[in-house]
Amino acid sequence: MTDINALIAALPKAELHLHLEGSLEPEQLMLFAERNNVDIPFKTLDEVKAAYNFNNLQDFLDIYYQGMSVLQTEADFHDLTDAYLQRCADDNVRHVEVFFDPQGHTDRGLPFSTPINGILSALDAAKDKYGITYKLIMCFLRHLSEDAAFETLAQAEPYMDRIHGVGLDSSEVGHPPSKFQNVFAAARTKGLKLVAHAGEEGPPEYVYEALDLLKIDRIDHGNRLLEDPALIARVKDAGLTLTVCPLSNLSLCVIDDLKDHPMKRMLDLGLRATMNSDDPAYFGGYVNQNYRETAAAVGLTADEIVTLAKNSFTGSFLSEAEQAVHLAEIDRVVSQT
Repeated sequence: MTDINALIAALPKAELHLHLEGSLEPEQLMLFAERNNVDIPFKTLDEVKAAYNFNNLQDFLDIYYQGMSVLQTEADFHDLTDAYLQRCADDNVRHVEVFFDPQGHTDRGLPFSTPINGILSALDAAKDKYGITYKLIMCFLRHLSEDAAFETLAQAEPYMDRIHGVGLDSSEVGHPPSKFQNVFAAARTKGLKLVAHAGEEGPPEYVYEALDLLKIDRIDHGNRLLEDPALIARVKDAGLTLTVCPLSNLSLCVIDDLKDHPMKRMLDLGLRATMNSDDPAYFGGYVNQNYRETAAAVGLTADEIVTLAKNSFTGSFLSEAEQAVHLAEIDRVVSQT
């Protein structure tokens, strides 16, 4: 009988849904606050950890944006990204497609260059340092206006050869994808890949809008599309990838119990689901912990674990030739277990 946890540890994996700002651990928050003389409403590490407890998306976003305030310099963004990449290396993650939220930084007075230069310096070093490749995805904050998103797209112009895609995150309910139809069309003309959070807290209609109006290449979350059989069939037939985040879903009460998570149902339906950590500092687990806890809760088989690992590469924006190298390595690992 295959040891599921040993298999999870041994398999090479990609992570396709990770917010770099959401990897800010409480210890880092305290360190950066002290380093930059930033006033925060917490006196001790325990107080920070207590603030990381919440039960809905908005409460999480409140502390998430508060945490951003300690990120002030390129060095902060470099160190934040490098710490995440170290954890990826520990989890045998070989490729990452990471989000960052420039508006969360430019709106508080930082130049666009500060976060992206710090992030890229760490990502560029990751191949030699950790054997990890990357794609960088710039997200628009959906609670802001489309005009603000266009401003961000313009600010990104000097970095367009280093940015691989755009995404859409933050408060979903009340901010449908249709709000950003024009800016996504503009990003498409620049050759960027398109992804969007849809169907996490928002209804299946938001997933339709993301597909029909934004014309996305990949669906972030997508849980609620399971409420619509026609939508399930459409996403399956199109071969679209879902970047699913089980421990995030539990923390934000998208599900009440991890045993209720739809990951196994997604796989049973033939959907290309992947396992991701979302905002792991806040949601209590990086990639392998999401695999382990979800596998235990819903009874994922060894074959399903392997499928999830393969999906993480076939659902990535790597070339087919690059994907093939990773898929062959997965087959090698499986043959030895």
